[in-house]
Amino acid sequence: MRVVILAGGYGTRISEESHLRPKPMIEIGGRPILWHIMKIYSHYGFSDFVICLGYRGYMIKEYFSNYILHLSDVTFDMATGETIYHSSKAEPWRVTLVDTGPESMTGGRLKRVGEYLGDTFCLTYGDGVADIDIRALTDFHLRHGREATVTSVVPPGRYGALAIESGQVKSFTEKPAGDNGRINGGFFVLNRSVLDRIDGDHVAFESAPLEGLARDGQLMAFPHDGFWRPMDTLRDKNQLEELWQQNRAPWKLWS
Repeated sequence: MRVVILAGGYGTRISEESHLRPKPMIEIGGRPILWHIMKIYSHYGFSDFVICLGYRGYMIKEYFSNYILHLSDVTFDMATGETIYHSSKAEPWRVTLVDTGPESMTGGRLKRVGEYLGDTFCLTYGDGVADIDIRALTDFHLRHGREATVTSVVPPGRYGALAIESGQVKSFTEKPAGDNGRINGGFFVLNRSVLDRIDGDHVAFESAPLEGLARDGQLMAFPHDGFWRPMDTLRDKNQLEELWQQNRAPWKLWS
């Protein structure tokens, strides 16, 4: 089963970093967050990736074109022009990089890579990590027999919560979870028929396609109650970096 990763947006909410490189290439622990996402999937045996490029997509192409070189012992024979690779630490991934346009919306990007997809595939965004069990997610999708499955998560709180009575703080909770309302966690499993719900580049996958799937009873929700974090802002990036450096990143065991 192939994994599609949306990696073409501008990342305007983290412009401190994204003005220099595409958002999926922003590093956590010295590696692009795109690499971390791919490691999550490959931990469960999913190693065939289709990456949707857009903004500064050439940087992602350059990263993978040099990937084996940077992770290998290598001999350059200057006389013959031969390059000999010795031991390598590169993962056994197959990576297809597709230019899906600088202005395409998420649905449009997915539609453009349709020729590379089979009957069922995974989809995620290039800016979020989780300790999600991908195999359990795909099994859930296949077991329920619907067109689409979305991972539902409870978003983390961003600010300390105050309980106030008559102007006095009675309790303080640092960064509590949200109101227990679940949101789109960004890890999908989809049937190919979903592509028929996308009219063109202007379509956001999160609007008409997902709304239509829900309305038609074709969208299941896989509950994930473990770790999940998006990297929307510089603050998010710094928090993920702190977790990584302190060996408290739940997904680090797989990376």
